[in-house]
Amino acid sequence: MTRKYFGTDGIRGRTNASVLTPEIAMKAGMAAGRIFTRGDHRHRVVIGKDTRLSGYMLESALVSGFTAVGMDVFQFGPLPTPAVAMLTRSLRADLGVMITASHNPYGDNGLKFFGPDGQKLSDAVEAEIETLMDAGLEAGLAQGSAIGRAKRIDDSQARYIEFVKRTFPRNLRLDGLRIVIDCANGAAYKVAPDVLWELGADVVAMGVSPNGLNINLDCGSTATSAMCAKVREMRADFGIALDGDADRVVMSDEHGHILDGDQILALIAKCWSRNQALTGGGVVGTVMSNAGLDRYLKGLNLKLARAAVGDRYVLEEMAKGGFNVGGEQSGHIILSDFSTTGDGMIAALQVLAVLAQEGKPASEAAHLFEPLPQVLENVRFKKGSPLDDAKVKSSIDEARARLGANGRVLVRKSGTEPLIRVMAEGEDEKTVRAVVRAIAGAIEEVAA
Repeated sequence: MTRKYFGTDGIRGRTNASVLTPEIAMKAGMAAGRIFTRGDHRHRVVIGKDTRLSGYMLESALVSGFTAVGMDVFQFGPLPTPAVAMLTRSLRADLGVMITASHNPYGDNGLKFFGPDGQKLSDAVEAEIETLMDAGLEAGLAQGSAIGRAKRIDDSQARYIEFVKRTFPRNLRLDGLRIVIDCANGAAYKVAPDVLWELGADVVAMGVSPNGLNINLDCGSTATSAMCAKVREMRADFGIALDGDADRVVMSDEHGHILDGDQILALIAKCWSRNQALTGGGVVGTVMSNAGLDRYLKGLNLKLARAAVGDRYVLEEMAKGGFNVGGEQSGHIILSDFSTTGDGMIAALQVLAVLAQEGKPASEAAHLFEPLPQVLENVRFKKGSPLDDAKVKSSIDEARARLGANGRVLVRKSGTEPLIRVMAEGEDEKTVRAVVRAIAGAIEEVAA
């Protein structure tokens, strides 16, 4: 099904140059508000945002849309995406919205919608919102005293800090651990360092000076070199890098070596299985998850269920199989015992709990398997569908034949950016790099 506004993670695009303008944001608010206005009570929607300059503009447009159809609006200001999901449930709201483009540059922005259960909306509900947005919204306008009100909530950050701290074992503290935390100049720039400090850590914070233009700029989970360098410089025990809306996390050991989402899943699976807290007999990953994770879990008599890329699809697979741990290699880690969506800080605290319990350095405790060589290359395109081209299809077939039965090739469109993502995995790194470059080169010729 082709969709006009929604992608794999809400509405996202270049602000004022694509599907994301104040008019569209207002229409999305009006349409979603109409759909979630059910019953005679005063209906509530909660809105959070990251630190992008365009957040002010889009927030005002959303507030206009929601109040126009009779919903009362609670505005949180800068707050992580998982906090919005949590507070949607906590405040018994009918709907939650996070204004963010996650790990994208500041010029992009987006709208992530959550239902009253704190879950992201289904494809069917998003399609219903799109239909209303284009069908005319005048019939749903509230009249007189039914028009909604808007109110800012000042203690939302403190509520989230307490919520996250409660997921950490009560008998543990982080005393004696020096931790570098890179907040990507994004939504968690206030709350993340406070969580670690209140649990006793010696905190070295970076990426905590947002100016509206520097979110994810050479920092955060997609640019971890600065965090890793700071870990080595400060002789820290651990490093944490969040993305712009703090729903994903990438970590490093004391040597500045990266722990991605696959390693985090392995560590949590091992610990929770040992404590009989793991359900479903394994974890949920995605088609991008490294084969090394699969092999490691099999050694523990656990399974890796693979979902499509996107935390919403990971959640669907978790619900279907009764899993309570799932995530993506990129660092979206979903622990359904605690949260309804990916939460970078909660995932980080679970890893830190293992370090605190075992008393081992991260380099010993957290690197649990050697990943197979895996190469990912992104190719930007402007229009059309390069993957339908015969030359591109031929290059993919040749790559699969070259890698053989022990290799994998995955080529897909990004759901959040105009990119084709080319991934290959196999036993020999040189061969893997060669086939990825061949496929990317074929796409570049078509997309030029």
